[in-house]
Amino acid sequence: MAAKQPPPLMKKHSQTDLVSRLKTRKILGVGGEDDDGEVHRSKISQVLGNETKFTVREPLGLRVWQFVSAVLFSGIAVMALAFPDQLYDVVFDGAEVTSKTPIRLYGGALLSISLIMWNALYTAEKIIIRWTLLTEACYFGVQFLVVTATLAETGLMSLGTLLLLASRLLFVVISIYYYYQVGRRPKKV
Repeated sequence: MAAKQPPPLMKKHSQTDLVSRLKTRKILGVGGEDDDGEVHRSKISQVLGNETKFTVREPLGLRVWQFVSAVLFSGIAVMALAFPDQLYDVVFDGAEVTSKTPIRLYGGALLSISLIMWNALYTAEKIIIRWTLLTEACYFGVQFLVVTATLAETGLMSLGTLLLLASRLLFVVISIYYYYQVGRRPKKV
């Protein structure tokens, strides 16, 4: 006996069959509006949700402050690396530099921090922005304390040093302000 060959299978092209596609989407529950009025393109986006709900609402001026900080850190780092004598002279008004090595190490550390600042400028992740702002606030706070202690030891006081101390306090306040603003939970609408 000869075995009967089954007929060739016909594949249905559901991609081109519009009615079949619409039925499938209706069964899956995608393509139509949900209770919130959102239209989901796929089941995955329906399950995971809309990513616009999770975007960080940035406080006004945050990106400008991040840019100014990155430029400030980079500029002082380059000055400390290339011109350590002039940087020391500006801060301590005519005091003699005993060694350039600590100033250049300071410049290297600032350059490393400035790279973090530049990278944080381009991120949207809340935790990275907050850690960067906290790093800035700690740096400026420590710098304020070190310069104040150095002035107390040496007894040298100049207008440049007072301006440096005042600017460091201002920078601490601004960084802490943005740190708390980025960390706040958004109001429910």
